[in-house]
Parts: sequence; structure tokens; C-alpha cells
Amino acid sequence: MASRPTIERTTVGVAPARAGYPAAAVEAYVLDTGSGPAVTVWSYGATLVDVQVPDREGRYANVCVRLTDLDSYLDRRTNPYVGATLGRYCRSVSGAEFTLDGVRHTLDRNEGELHVHGGSEGLDRRVWSAEASRDGDALEVRLSALSPDGDQGYPGELRACATYRIEPDGTLIIEYTASTTAPTIVGMTNHAFWNLAGGGTIDGHRLRLGATEAVRFDRDLIPLPGAPEEVRGTARDFTAERSLDGVSIDNCFLAPGGSVLAELSHPSSGRVMRLSTDQPAVGVYTGDWFAQRPRSGICLETGAMPDAPNRPDYPSARLDPGGVYRHRSTYRFDCDRGDSRQHAIEVDAPRPGATTG
Repeated sequence: MASRPTIERTTVGVAPARAGYPAAAVEAYVLDTGSGPAVTVWSYGATLVDVQVPDREGRYANVCVRLTDLDSYLDRRTNPYVGATLGRYCRSVSGAEFTLDGVRHTLDRNEGELHVHGGSEGLDRRVWSAEASRDGDALEVRLSALSPDGDQGYPGELRACATYRIEPDGTLIIEYTASTTAPTIVGMTNHAFWNLAGGGTIDGHRLRLGATEAVRFDRDLIPLPGAPEEVRGTARDFTAERSLDGVSIDNCFLAPGGSVLAELSHPSSGRVMRLSTDQPAVGVYTGDWFAQRPRSGICLETGAMPDAPNRPDYPSARLDPGGVYRHRSTYRFDCDRGDSRQHAIEVDAPRPGATTG
């Protein structure tokens, strides 16, 4: 028999004082549906750490790449944003500058002359406040952080919120909201590396994208002038399911509205993950330059277009006072039982405890 949904909170350590913020305890929240997936979220970086999902035999494994301990998450040399919430602006901003209402704003340059993933002290380096709750049989943890005016060069005080919600049927919803006191730019994302095998590399996985266009980049991953490029018939064509064996991807694809954006599958285990979003783009990265564990997972980073603050031809990343930034992505975990059909998760097998430290 399935057990009742539970929420467990523990402390995994203390993040030291840095960048004007005091030392703070880091909490782990385990949201266990009792009948399907369980997820673990840490307050450091509003980070997704663990997602326990069964295979076709009912055996559970973590399908979200995690690091060994808090020290590993704190160390940028070992942590390329693994599972973290990125902001204020994910992806790249060319020249680390943008103009709003005739005012030029200079951002923190944390990758050469570029501003990437919110800067060297972005939201991924903060300890967020958190509160978990139940909504019927659904469970969620809501995390919040305050980014002061001028933080990493951004104008306006930003109040950011990240919510992780797990439904009884195994659907994981990640939702971001934000408000500001002055015109600014916002584009947040989650940087989880997914591996449906529960270990090893992403070789053995298959990927389908509901995207027919991709951004054309220069060597610094700044979009080139002009329209996105049609992918059909190119090496970036994933409109039909393809094997990821030996395939390297580091690009940004345009997201079609109102449909499944990505389907990642692992035929050996039967696990399938389907991703949908309300965002205009998804960055796809096969982790080939993850120094400690190359190709250990694939990132599917829903969010704004790269360098959108400097590209009036892209969907706007502007947020004004009185407005609310919203970003919602849904991850549906299913299991292929070995025939041609896909089924929702239905398992009674015991799940190993989702670890919190």
C-alpha cells in the first residue's frame, strides 16, 4: 500500500558569509508523494538536488545529478550550477551591458567580457528562505530571496520566488515569480542535469525536441545578428527522436507554445521525462565541459533568449514596477513498460529514502 505524502526538513550545513551576506544554515526539504516520485530541494541556490523516479521494474533512482555534499555545491570549481536556480538573468549578456530607458547599466563580468547566469554572486550563491506546505496530496516548497538595487549591476530591488511542487501523479512543477521596484531585466531558469539511468553518462538516452529553430551563436555563445536558424536537416535536428550516444549539444532552441517541448527517454530503464514550458526558449547542454563528471547529465534550461536585453527582435526580458515576472515549467515522469505505449507511473515497490545530506 502507498504511504501518505510527507515533508521532511533537515539542516545539511552552514553556508559561510560572503558578498555582504551573513553565514546561514542550509536546509533540505524532501517532498515525498508516498506513491511515486520524491524530490529534494536545498535552500542554497534554491537547488533541485534529488528526484527519485522508478524504472519499469519499480526500482527507484535519482534522475537529477547531485554533488556529494554542501562543500561541493559551495565550490565553483566543482559546481557548474548543478541543479541551481539561476538569476537574475540566466544565459549571457554581451559586453555585460544593456540599456533601459536611455540609461546604460553595466553588469558583473564573470566570464571574460560577458555576464553569464546572473554574475559571480548571482541568486545561485544565495541561501533562500523557504517554507514547505501540503495542498491535498500535492507537496510544495516555496523559496524566496531579495536582490537589492544594484546587485551584480542590475537596477531595482528584486523580490524573487522559486516554487517546487510535486503532484501525486509524478508531475514536477517549477515556477518562478519576481517583482521589482524599478525597470529591470529578469530571466530565471533551473540548471538541473538530468540522467534517467540514475548514473553513468547520458549515452544510452534518446531526445526529441518540439523545436524547429535554434539560435546561431558566435564562439562566445553570443547570438549572431539575424533570425534563428531552421534546424531540419541539420546536426541540430531533434524533431524526430535521436540517440544521444556521442552527441554533443550546447545550444538554445526556440520553444513552440502549448505543446511538449522536450522528451528525454532511457530505453534500458524505461524512464521517460516530458518537459513543457511557457518560456520562449530552452538551452540544451550535454555537460561535455562539466570538469568533474563530463556528460553525466543533460541540461534543459527553459527561459528567456540569450542576450535578449540587447536584442529588440527577441521576446522582451523587461520587468517594470507593478508587473510580475512569471515562469512555469512542468516535468512529467512516465515509464515505458516495454511495449509501444507510454504509461503514467503506477508502482507499489518500496522506495529508498531520498537522502538529504
